[in-house]
Order: sequence, then structure tokens, then C-alpha cells
Amino acid sequence: MKKNLLCLAVLAASFANVAMAQEFDDRWYLAGSSGINFQSSQRATDPEFTFGVGIGRFFAPEWSLDAGIYSTNASFDGNANLNFSQYGASLDLRRHFRDAGETWWPYVKGGVGLQRAEEEFNAFPSPNSPGQRKDNNLALDFGGGLQADYENVGVRLEAGALTVFDDQSRIARTKDYFVDPYVKAILLVPLGPKAAAAAPTPAPAPAPAPVASCETQDDDGDGVNNCVDKCPGSQAGQAIGPDGCAVPLTIDLKGVNFDFDQATLRPDAVTILNEAIDILKKYPQLKVEVAGHTDSVGTDAYNQGLSERRARTVFDYLTSNGVDAARLNGPTGYGEARPIDSNDTDAGRAKNRRTELNVQN
Repeated sequence: MKKNLLCLAVLAASFANVAMAQEFDDRWYLAGSSGINFQSSQRATDPEFTFGVGIGRFFAPEWSLDAGIYSTNASFDGNANLNFSQYGASLDLRRHFRDAGETWWPYVKGGVGLQRAEEEFNAFPSPNSPGQRKDNNLALDFGGGLQADYENVGVRLEAGALTVFDDQSRIARTKDYFVDPYVKAILLVPLGPKAAAAAPTPAPAPAPAPVASCETQDDDGDGVNNCVDKCPGSQAGQAIGPDGCAVPLTIDLKGVNFDFDQATLRPDAVTILNEAIDILKKYPQLKVEVAGHTDSVGTDAYNQGLSERRARTVFDYLTSNGVDAARLNGPTGYGEARPIDSNDTDAGRAKNRRTELNVQN
């Protein structure tokens, strides 16, 4: 019996911690139940009506907890004059599976409680026959059902099995527990008025429209506001300077050519590169590709490497003179693949031994 009480305390404590902070009807309700307890066949008792009352509450939209008492007075198959009265108290936790707008929804139930047994038995030839045994036992209840909520009441239709750990029965001395199936209907009556729904928070008034000014307007969409845009008709795809005007897509490095089979800068190329540096500093938003090229003399592999070295020479000159390397893509070598003049003449080949700065944005 002490072990049964300990189990009851542990299970009751675990069922109590089910509260959740959500919107739901959290009014207490009274519960009245009526149904049939079919009684375990091992007890040799007839099915009998069972009645109960209780109180409960939803602690979250999916969870409810009920406490109640019940009574069943069964008689034995073989002797209708002998009774087996059962009185119990239980704590039941239900998990509800409902969607918004449903009238009926399913649930499952787990319960724990104490059931008092008052069993009459034939003690003949004793003059005190019939005898009576009285005992309190742990009871576990598992089941499920359907629930519906209406305007002022709720209804549950429930089926389950009550397991009673009774090892003192006189009619079934070898049994330690009995399983009593049941079906019942439960009426729920809420207590008190239902809480009024919270009024929706009004939407904030729209902010006044800002007064238009040239500093916030960019009619041609080039990223330069109308106040400073000197070229308001810019076209999509053009590289735009800070004054709103288009800049060349390739910065002219004519004259930055290389001697045959060389990747070192000639003195006459320095002046041209310094002009390119001035352009890059004037337009700090520009990003360029540093590209190197060769003529067609030599193998493809050799020319590829030579073009990369030429691009590296220009790249290093730019970065050593104040151009941020993050603005430079490359250095990239294209070998002999992109000639700008014929490779059949000395003059044409000289033009093809070049570097270029190609604007990327």
C-alpha cells in the first residue's frame, strides 16, 4: 500500500506541470459523468453504471487537467445479494488535438488516483456472513475520446480502461490487479463569464510623405542624385563617374607597349600609366581589370605566360602608386588571343604587345 501511495504522489506531481502562455478559454468548469463500467471478468461481477463529479480547467489550448470522484456499485454474477462497491478519486490529464474552427476534436487521457474497494463475500458458516473487505488501492486510468464545445457547455464521449492494483480480493485471490473497461459521457459546465476578446491594436498612422528634394531624387537611376548629376540622361550599363557622366569602359593605355619578348616597362610608358592613375583616383568607385596581351610570335603557352607577366608589371606599378589592389581584377593574361591589329606586320605586332585597364562596373 505504501508503494502505491508513493507512485500516486510522483504521477500527480508530473501531471500538474502543464501550463502554457497562449490564448484559450481558461475558466474552471464542473464535470458530471455517467456511463457503464464493464468490470473485469476475473472479478465475476456484472457490468454496472458508474457516476462521477469533478472540476477541471484548460491550462493550455492542448492540455486540460481534471480532479474528480466516482462511484460504481457492482454485484456478483453468482450471487446478486453480494456487492462490490468501488469509490475513487482521480487526477486526469488530457492531451487535445484540435484545429481552430472544429466543433468536435479527439483527445487522449492519462489518470492516476485511489480506489476504495468494499467487497462482500460469503463467509458461511460464520454468523457474520456475508463478510466485507475494505481496502484502498492505486488506480491508473488510460483512455481517449471526443470533445465538443458549445455556447454554454462542453461534451465529452470517452472510452478507456481503469487498472486497479488490488491484491487482496477474496473472489480472485491469485490476482494482483484488475482491468475494468468503461464508456461514459461527460458534461462540462464553465464557471463564470467568458473573458472578452482583446480589442485589436489599431494600425499606426502612416508617416507623412517626405518633401521631395534633388538630394533624394535620381531620375536616371545612375546612383548620382539630381543636385550634382551633370549628365541626367545616363543610359543603363554605362560606368558613371561621381558627376553623373559616363566614363570610358577601357582606360586608354596606348603607348604602354612592350619590347619583343619583354615584360618590363619602357620609360615612355610611365607617363601614360601616371595618367591612368589620375583617372582611377578621380573615380574611386571604378574597378578595372588589368589585362596583358602579346603578338602571335611564339607558342601559345609561352605567350600566355608572357602576357601574365606584362599584366603583373602594370598591376604592381598601379598598386605601388596608391591604387588599392581591391579595385583591380587580375592581373590577367590573354596571350595572343585578343589582337587589336594584324600580326602580319611589325607595326601591328607592336600594337598587340600591350596592356589594358578594362572597367568592370
